[in-house]
Amino acid sequence: MTTPTPSTAPAGALLDRSDERYQVDSGIGGAIRTFIDRVRSGDLGSLPVIVGLAIIWTVFQSINPIFLSSTNLINMLFDASTIGVIALGIVCILMVGEIDLSVGSVSGFASAIVGVLWVNQGWPVGLAIAAAVATGAVIGLLYAQLFNRFGMPSFVSTLAGLLAILGAQLYILGGTGSINLPYGSPLVNLGQSLFMPAAFAYSVVLLAGIVMFVTGYRTAARRRAAGLSGESLGHLLFRTVTPTVVLELIALYFYQDRGIPWLFGIFIGLVVGLNYLLTRTQWGRMVHAVGGNREAARRAGINVRAVYSSAFVLCAVLAAFGGVLASARLASASQQAGTGDVNLNAIAAAVIGGTSLFGGRGSAYSALLGIIVIQSISSGLTLLDLSSSLRYMITGGVLAIAVIVDSLARQSRVSHGRA
Repeated sequence: MTTPTPSTAPAGALLDRSDERYQVDSGIGGAIRTFIDRVRSGDLGSLPVIVGLAIIWTVFQSINPIFLSSTNLINMLFDASTIGVIALGIVCILMVGEIDLSVGSVSGFASAIVGVLWVNQGWPVGLAIAAAVATGAVIGLLYAQLFNRFGMPSFVSTLAGLLAILGAQLYILGGTGSINLPYGSPLVNLGQSLFMPAAFAYSVVLLAGIVMFVTGYRTAARRRAAGLSGESLGHLLFRTVTPTVVLELIALYFYQDRGIPWLFGIFIGLVVGLNYLLTRTQWGRMVHAVGGNREAARRAGINVRAVYSSAFVLCAVLAAFGGVLASARLASASQQAGTGDVNLNAIAAAVIGGTSLFGGRGSAYSALLGIIVIQSISSGLTLLDLSSSLRYMITGGVLAIAVIVDSLARQSRVSHGRA
């Protein structure tokens, strides 16, 4: 592979996200060589998660054949959606090298707000949801002010917020401690029994594949126009057609039973939307820059405080919205909402999925992959009728392994000059 000289590549082309060293030669063989080169340089991507998920599924399926049944997988999609939305917010805050320990409390508080305003006060459900999400935005903005203006570490401010917001949740719920949401209402149906039409699901998967191909083709064309090597048509077809066919087959498998829940569809929509923001917008580039090197980003003219504020607010908003979806799933708002292992699972999902604790590296798909790993462990142990203590220990072990892999990969990138 050759490196373009200034005479053959304009300066702007050198800033292309696709590293010249990682452009494929041609065909499937070139793709394999590119993949090996990435792994050797420490750019593991989602490989450890996918390998781990394959091992988890193989073990649980061999022990209990019900594990990979369509019925059990559909239940996993329901359960993964609510925590997955909260994990998306954790991805945002980890990308800038900070943390939010109060996402569980924010989600529980949001569910309580919906219950009180909708059921007790008689507000329209849409306004109640909007109030809950707006409250999350205010909480995120408060964290941002504490961080930007007073230099309070996010670990401390969000830990204090965890306790304060939990107290507020208990206060507004009152003595009963629980509010049942109306069965048969659109919100509860969304959380428990609404599924996408099969034709719609198949069409969405096909459309996603077409968009992937068109985007890849245009990117390759732009690179060639700039004098850089571009992705071959054969590799592009393989890279887009293969996942499209696999996803269509998965959808077909789900529709042998009830199908794909709308709740999971909302989660996937948020994943795709956040991925677009992080990879295709100026804001996303600034988030990567601030997370990678705050001082360098400041000297480059980036409004670092605004980036931190946006990350805190987006994290809290997604936590609040996840709490609303959780209340729909449980058909109630209670004192237990947002407590227990919600914080653990949300943070673990982001990290296990591949988001770096050191900032600057990660993607929206980290939350998707990570929460599938966690729910797979939880579902497998439940089917085996094992205690929840094992689930905590295994999830903790997987989280520790993910952090170790991230640290080793980071050291490898530094040694290869790709920190």
